[in-house]
This record gives sequence, C-alpha cells and structure tokens, in this order.
Amino acid sequence: MPFKKDLKIKADFKQIVIGLSSPDTILERSYGEVLKPETINYRTYKPERDGLFCERIFGPVKDYECYCGKYKRIRYKGIVCDRCGVEVTEKKVRRERMGHIKLVVPIVHIWYFKSLPNKIGYLLGMSSKKLDSVIYYERFCVIQPGPCAEGVTINGELKRYDTHDLITEEEYFDILDALGQENQLLDDHDPNKFIAEMGAPAVHTMLSRLDLDEMSAALRHQANTETSQQRKAEALKRLSVVESFREANEHIENKPEWMIVQYLPVIPPELRPLVPLDGGRFASSDLNDLYRRVIIRNNRLKRLIEIKAPEVILRNEKRMLQEAVDSLFDNSRKSNAFKAEGGRALKSLSDVLKGKQGRFRQNLLGKRVDYSGRSVIVVGPELKLHECGIPKDMAAELFKPFIIRKLIERGIVKTVKSAKKLVDKKEAVVWDILENILKGHPVMLNRAPTLHRLSI
Repeated sequence: MPFKKDLKIKADFKQIVIGLSSPDTILERSYGEVLKPETINYRTYKPERDGLFCERIFGPVKDYECYCGKYKRIRYKGIVCDRCGVEVTEKKVRRERMGHIKLVVPIVHIWYFKSLPNKIGYLLGMSSKKLDSVIYYERFCVIQPGPCAEGVTINGELKRYDTHDLITEEEYFDILDALGQENQLLDDHDPNKFIAEMGAPAVHTMLSRLDLDEMSAALRHQANTETSQQRKAEALKRLSVVESFREANEHIENKPEWMIVQYLPVIPPELRPLVPLDGGRFASSDLNDLYRRVIIRNNRLKRLIEIKAPEVILRNEKRMLQEAVDSLFDNSRKSNAFKAEGGRALKSLSDVLKGKQGRFRQNLLGKRVDYSGRSVIVVGPELKLHECGIPKDMAAELFKPFIIRKLIERGIVKTVKSAKKLVDKKEAVVWDILENILKGHPVMLNRAPTLHRLSI
C-alpha cells in the first residue's frame, strides 16, 4: 500500500544535541526498507524497485513525475501514484530522504568497540580482545551465571562461572548437559537460570541489563578506596563513560544498548550518486558497493535461517554480516578492508566525514572568501617592526566596491561601469580615496602555514 510520509523539521531551535539514535528514531526518519542490492536497471536506466535507488522510498528522479509516468507535471504535486507508489514531488527530496535495512541479527557499531577509548568495553568492564571474541562469534559470554556461580560439576570436576566469563562452545554444551532440562524451562528473567550468548545479541543483552546509577556509585567508591594506581585509573576511565551517559540523559534519552544497530540507516541516494559515463559504463560511489555487500549478506542470512541451516553456517554468516557493516561505517579501521578493483580501499561513511577533505572541514567550515588575495612576501626596510605593507594594486582590487561607492558619492562619475574603468586606469583620485578607506577598515593578513592564531 503506497503511503505518504510527512516529516517536518522544526525551524525554531536554540541548540543542537548529538546523541545515539534509537531504533525507533531510525524507523521514524526512514521512508522505507531497502530489500534488494540492485541500483538501477542497466537497460532502462531507471532505479530498481526496493533497491538502493528506489523511487518509492527516496522520491522521483524527475521533477513531478512518477516512475510509471501516470502522473506528470506540478498540478499532481503531493499525490502518491496508485500504480508504482511514487510520490509526485520535486527531485531534490532524493538529497534528504533516508531509507533503512532491517538487519536479521543486531550488529555492534564499530565506532564504540574499535576506537580508543573502547566505550562498550569500559561499560561492561571487558578488555577489547575479550569483547572482539564475543562480537565475532568466537566465544560464548556468560550473561547470567545462575547456579554456576556456586559451582557446577562437569566431568567430575567442580567449576565456577561468573558474569562476563568467556567459555568455548564445548564448555557451553557441557554446562547445559550438567544443569539438565530444568534450566531451559526457566524464564529468562529468573536469576537461577544460566544464560550465555555470543555475538551482538549477547552485547545487547549485557548493555540493556546495566544500571548506570548503581554502576556510577560503585565506581566512585572503587576510585576513592582503591590503593592500586592502575586499578584506580581504570575505574576513573570507566566512570567518565558512565557519567557521560547519565549527563546526556538530562537533555535527550541515551541508552547504552543503542550502540547496537538493529535498523541500518541508508543515506539519501544523491549523497552516493551513480553517474553514467561514455560507453554505457557507470561511475558509482563506494558507499553503494558497501551497502550492496551488507544487503546481500543480510538476505543470505535470512534465507539460511528460514531453511534451518546448521548453527556453524549461521554463525559464520552472522560474522560476515558484522564485518560488512563494520566496513560500511569505517573501512579504514579494519585490517582486512574491502577493496576496489585496483586494490584501493573503499571510502566508507567515516572517511567521508573525517580529515581535511571530509564533510566538516571541507564543506561546512571551509568557505570561499570574497575579496581575498595572495602574494609573495618581500622585505620592506622602511616599515616599522610591527607593520606590514600591502601592494597598492592589490589594495585597489580588494577595496574596489568601496572605491566605486566613494567615486559616485563625490560626483566624480555617474555610473558603476565608468567608476570601474577609472579604478582600472589607476587614476590619482583612486589612491586618494583608497587612503581614506583604509583608515576605517582592517586588513587581515595570514602567513602560511597557519598553525596558531598569531599567524593572522
């Protein structure tokens, strides 16, 4: 059933707070689920339905024209086509509409366990190595020890297990055999039940069971009473992560389990374009390849679960899905990064944002400046130590609009065109006016490289 989604952004806001996005928020902001890895049909050059460029999800490719062509022109604005399900609107919505991929199993976000400090590791009190072995389906993690905390007899030997202990698959099945059928029949919230899991679901369960207020009090107590400097430093590091979550909750809701991704956002197609080249070939953004890999693995895992494939195959597929999502978020952080044909690592979402050429520094902070110039520094023996000279021609060019205004005000010329000619000829009156203008205007001089503010 085609539907029209209306997301209005408030214009009157005073501040912006960046926080973790909940699964519900991702679904709220999404315009539809991307189900297929296809991008466009190579015969018709039209986007594939339910694919990465689908018009039903992201909006029409042509202004006010639906996919099947039933509705054309602006008079049908806002109508959702009953045949193809595309909303008749402007094509610029393809720059702002997001989609989502429903992941078969939850995935741990690479930023929160591969970066330093390791946020998830600090919250759970686990080392990066232990956390990795759980996330990548190598070991089981004890979430609730139940009777094993007291000790359980396995092969004639008494063994104790505590929360967050890592166990092998063999040990896991030995424990289940020793505890018998009664353990499996207990409710998950019963403290007497033994629970161990692996992968992102295990991390999600552990994070959702955390009580931040209780943890904060315990870590403060540990930091105050601990005699070992190393353990004290460790407690303070963990406390800083716990406190940042608690402080954030004053402005917006922030839960630790939101570091686990259940719905993967798909960014608007115009931000990861597919451009046709000569000879029927296409230049595609690397993000499309990374998204495609995630969708293929997700669909394959869905099919394997439906046909009840063996656990070992499912586990391998889940690990591959985790790796595919890791590469989509941050491909440069992985040792086995996904590569293009020439052996070049694909540019992931993090690479688009970070560094000098990233979105923030290049596009949001880097502005083109009107009336700027550059020249070579030369010695001026007649200048004082605190003075800098500016070449006359450069000053005349930089202050051209001001000079033109003064020339017209003084009645020397009548039009802007004739004033420009006068400035270009460098008449004596121009230097006179320039001298006056410069008294009231500062000139900013930057000496490269700009390493600190004294360079300006």
